[in-house]
Parts: sequence; C-alpha cells; structure tokens
Amino acid sequence: MSEELHPREREGVVNPVVRAPDDESERGQDGRRLDHAEGTSKPIKAPAQREPQPRGAKIRGDRPIDQGEAAERFLAAPLHAAAHDERLWDLRRKRDNAAHGIPEWEELRELASQIKQHTLSNLDAYLEQFEAAAKANGVHVHWARDGADHNRIVLGILRDHGAKTLVKSKSMLTEECGFRHFMEGEGVEIIETDLGERIQQLDNEEPSHVVVPAAHKTRFDVAEVFARTLGTDPDNDDAHYLAESQRETTRPYILNADAGLTGCNFAVAETGTVVTCTNEGNADLSGNVPKLQIHSIGIEKLIPCVEHLGVFLRILARSALGSPITQYTSHFRGPRAGTEMHYVLVDNGRAARLGMEAFWTSLKCIRCGACMNTCPVYRRSGGLSYGATYAGPIGLIIDPTFNKRKYSTLPFSSTMNGSCTNVCPVKINIHEQIFAWRKVLAEEHQIPMLKQGMMKAAGAVLSRPAAYRAAIGAADSALKVLPRFAVYNPLNTWGKKREMPDAPRQSFHAWYKENRMKDGAK
Repeated sequence: MSEELHPREREGVVNPVVRAPDDESERGQDGRRLDHAEGTSKPIKAPAQREPQPRGAKIRGDRPIDQGEAAERFLAAPLHAAAHDERLWDLRRKRDNAAHGIPEWEELRELASQIKQHTLSNLDAYLEQFEAAAKANGVHVHWARDGADHNRIVLGILRDHGAKTLVKSKSMLTEECGFRHFMEGEGVEIIETDLGERIQQLDNEEPSHVVVPAAHKTRFDVAEVFARTLGTDPDNDDAHYLAESQRETTRPYILNADAGLTGCNFAVAETGTVVTCTNEGNADLSGNVPKLQIHSIGIEKLIPCVEHLGVFLRILARSALGSPITQYTSHFRGPRAGTEMHYVLVDNGRAARLGMEAFWTSLKCIRCGACMNTCPVYRRSGGLSYGATYAGPIGLIIDPTFNKRKYSTLPFSSTMNGSCTNVCPVKINIHEQIFAWRKVLAEEHQIPMLKQGMMKAAGAVLSRPAAYRAAIGAADSALKVLPRFAVYNPLNTWGKKREMPDAPRQSFHAWYKENRMKDGAK
C-alpha cells in the first residue's frame, strides 16, 4: 500500500497495510486537500475476513489489573493492533502540525500551565467565587464528596422532577462515578449522545480514550454492534451510513428526554459559566432541549476568568485532534425561562491529590488525550487493557490515587521515554510522576513479590560497578553460545515479542579503558 501514497503523505505512516487509498472526503469544496483534523484522516483498509474485537482487562474486584495479559490479547489481533496504532499516531502527527503552525505555541503551554497552577493553589477561593456567581445566575449548586455522592445527588434531582430518561454528552467524570450503571439500576434510562460513547454503550464497554472513546474499534466492529443493537445492515460498514444510523436512532431520545446532562471542559469562576467543547453538537442538544439540565463538574476544571478561556481553547483542540478549534464551544451560564439548571461539583479524591507533593500537578490535566496518542505502550495495547477509567500515561498517574492496589501494576506499563511530557499542553511532568509512583508502590510493597525480588537483585548488581561489569560480561558471553530455546524462555519477558540484540564485541567500559585511559587513570 505504501507505494500508492504520495511521498509527502507517506511520512509518518507506521502501518501502511491498514492505510486505504485517498478518498474525496479529504478535500474541501474548492477541491484542495484539507490540512487539519479529520480532513486529513485516511480510511482504514482491511481484508474481507473480519477479525473479532479483543476485549479489555479482566476485572477481579480489587486485585491488581493484569494489563500485560490484556495487551497480549490485543496484539494477537493484528488488524486491530495495526489500525489502533495507525489511528493514534495519525492524531499525534496532526497535533504536531497544528502546534507548529502557531509560533507562540510554547508560550501558550507555559501560560496555560501557570494559570492552572495559580487556580489550583487558590482553589478554595475560586470554588466559592464560582458558586456565588452560578447562584446569582439562577443555577442550583450541589457539592459531591465522591462518585457515590454525585450519583445520589443527580438521582435525587431526577426523582424530584419525575424524570425517567436522561440524555448525556461525553463526560469522563461520570465514567469515574459509574454513573450510567448506577442509574440503570435505579430504573433511569441513560442514553449516550456522543457517537463514540454510544457505540461503547451499545457494546457494553467503557470508553478506551478520553477524546475518541471507541478508538480501539474498527468500522467493521461498529457495523456488527449497530446491526445487533440498532438493526442496521450488518454488511454495510460505510462510516457515513453508520454515523447517520446512530443519529437517526438517538435524535428521538433527545427530543423526548426528561433531563439532560453534560460534562465540563472549563468552569469560569468569574461568571459561573460551564464551557463544553464538542464536535458533534450533542452537548448543546443534551443541555438545551430537555427542560431539566444538569452539569457534572470536577473541581479541578476551574479557571479564574473568561480571558483565560482563550488560552485553553487554542491548545485543547490542537492537542486532541490537530484542529484549530472544536466545532462547538458552548457556554452554559444560567437556565432559560421555564427550565431548571443544576451544577454538581465533584471532589472524588481531587482534594486529597492536591495535597500530594509529587502528584498534585496531574490536576492540571485538560483531558486532551495527547499523551495517549504519542505513547507507544498505549498505541499498541489499546485503552481497555488498562482496566481503568483513564488509560495511557495520564492514567498511570491518576488511577493509583483512586485505588493503589488495583492499579499498582499500571505505572510499570511505560517505556519512560518522556514523549507524554513533551506533548502535554499544560506541561505536566507525566513521566517523572510515573517514576515517582513506581517508587511509592515499591516502598509500600504494592508490587508482586517476583518483581520486588528482581528489583532488589538488580539494585544489588547496579550499585556495585564490579558486579555490574561481571554480570554484563557473563550475559554477553552467554548470548553468543546459548541455544535459542535457552535464551527465549518464559523467564525472559524481553524476548517474548522481540529479538534480543546481538551481543557487542566488548562493553563500553572495556573499550574506554583500552582506548582512552592513560597512565593507569581510573
């Protein structure tokens, strides 16, 4: 396939086998090729024989997530593994093009980081200011200590109004709270209106990405899900047909819903405004069509003033999708005549994290997904393999704050290459926090005994130069003479999916001693 691509377009293609030929959807009305966001996307090509979608990590209560086992199953599905890798790297390249397109990009990152740091350092004052402004606008404001509290508050609001159906737009906070599953158990029908979230809901799966919830699925998977749940043609995997089918079946729910709920991208303390950034318009419909409107807000989403909003709007869409701005930037400030609006401000561990010296800056996160799109582990293992609300690099530093034991293995699912930190639009030191979590988990004995033993042994060798050099020499000699079955054994996890490198003729230390040391210097 790669020879069918223009040389300029071939640059950055990581899985040519799943890249289909260009199509007309990539050109504007003037015939010129679009150069940002979905306008530059390439369809995914696949063989006629379809491949079952691999499922996510197995959840066993509070037992540690086995991300490696789920990742192996994902990699064993070559179409899904290649398509996911290609799709996410495509988003990374779009992000780079959009970021490099404005000379003040690094200045915007620094400014956004400083605004967030200032807000979080004065969060109590800004929360009070936001509440006062919202109440002055006619909004009912509620405070939730945790996810269960959030769910009880929303259920109470719905019952007070006799509401039985609720349409909602994408909200990672409600995923944290287990909102949809709780409400279904209470007899309230929840309909996801975001296309990706609706796909996941119909397939009884959680979102695998904070921006593109069904990124791990191919259009063939979506065709199967829609045929099974919506009655569409199982042989029609055209993306336009599938999107229109979801739109036609979801719109009646929106028009007849008793209540609507949205998440929150930014909450402006100065005006008491909730801002959502979407590309489908579903947040506007969910927040405006029903007469009862609810907005779920993580307390870290606050920013001081409207003037600061422009900074974040410029970096959010560029980091997430490589586009200058989202299609819809909606401001919810107060109820219209004849309607009622509620804000639910949720802590759910955020105040505790704010007090963690090594990890509090993770609260700066604006949920753009850029760190996921660049991460080689995430791209090749799929978001569901993490078994948590947040996957990828940002998940590795957020998830353990919810449950150390359950997510104790996740900080080790990283190559520590630092790319996540480099692309973060609010300059969170993600890779350093991943390392810090490894240290915390090791000190608190939250890692498997085998890994603890291996780390202890490695520490003993690495702390003694003579022992280290002897070990390296023995290993290099063994690699040259041992038969393949002895090298690629179950204990050698490095050789599980890759070839061991050839042993060098001599170590760097030996070469340096031979070529650079003089007069017996050591």
